[in-house]
Amino acid sequence: MKSPNQHVLVIGMGGTIAGLAQNPKNPSAYRAGQVALEALIVTLQSSNRVAQGEIRTQQLASIDSRDLSDALLTQLGLAVRAALDNPLVLGVVVTHGTDTIEETGLFLDAVCSKQAERLGKRVVLTGAMLPSNHPQADGPLNLQAALHWAQMDLQTCPAGVFGIFAGRVCLARDLAKRHTSDLNAPLRDALSSPIHLINPSWLARIRRIQIDSGPDMPIPAEDAWPWVEILTSHAGARPETVLHWQNQAIQGLVIAGTGMGGVHAAWLKPLHTLAEKGVAIAKASRVGAGHVHLHLPETDPAGWVAAGSLTAPKARIALQLALYAAAEAKLGGKSMTWQDFFARIAVLPE
Repeated sequence: MKSPNQHVLVIGMGGTIAGLAQNPKNPSAYRAGQVALEALIVTLQSSNRVAQGEIRTQQLASIDSRDLSDALLTQLGLAVRAALDNPLVLGVVVTHGTDTIEETGLFLDAVCSKQAERLGKRVVLTGAMLPSNHPQADGPLNLQAALHWAQMDLQTCPAGVFGIFAGRVCLARDLAKRHTSDLNAPLRDALSSPIHLINPSWLARIRRIQIDSGPDMPIPAEDAWPWVEILTSHAGARPETVLHWQNQAIQGLVIAGTGMGGVHAAWLKPLHTLAEKGVAIAKASRVGAGHVHLHLPETDPAGWVAAGSLTAPKARIALQLALYAAAEAKLGGKSMTWQDFFARIAVLPE
């Protein structure tokens, strides 16, 4: 039974779901993050789509998600952790822009999922592809579904960190925007399930991943995020693209390789040099789906890691968290490497 003060906390980050179009019939011309989160909730309540008095809001940011920063990720992670620890909070919903929701989804999964599972609560990310004043705005239905999912009974689906769009649900780590305008752009049907008819094989995968996942990763302080960049391998790649970083304070590189993570031959020598200087190298793929494995299609240099199913943007977040965790472990006298921590996030059941 709910106590009188129990509620779902909705954390607003801005995005298209809070956007306003200059002309409501032209959804491409709009400004993100213009509508306060509280106003979005009031609209749902006034239309009787959600119950009165069971929702609290926290406006953390009002940005276009393309401008997401490391510091904001830290603030969001700490806010979600605090909400999960609050016995009055039944679940957490995060409204977010779709452009970088895959980075935030991977981040929250890595730093909050075990806490959510232990406490029997859900964190749910959602957003919209159409601004709030569009005649067919998808934000209200997505938000309504997220609020429902955040407090659904645990017999239907386990606790954890999820994403919801267009009537489908997935693990937050599986969010990835793969279309510029489709309403279900942030998720793939193969990795999601209809909300009202949970796919048994999808549910089995969720439970398997949760069993095999490692402990929650530490959240970096706002000014302590390691510097990691993404380079995309392509036809005509020049070594200067990699050599540029030799005299920088960069700590890691994610290579969005061709096919199964292939790297242009012109980059191999300068990448070896960077790795010898201590720069962490993770290889992903620019393809957008499938897995990247170590030593395929050719043998990889010592110390490199493969991103598995993670896209390059997700692999960047994973590498940042791994580098930070390894540095913290070293201060604590532990010998775990950044490769060990990266594997906790990237090496999961296929």
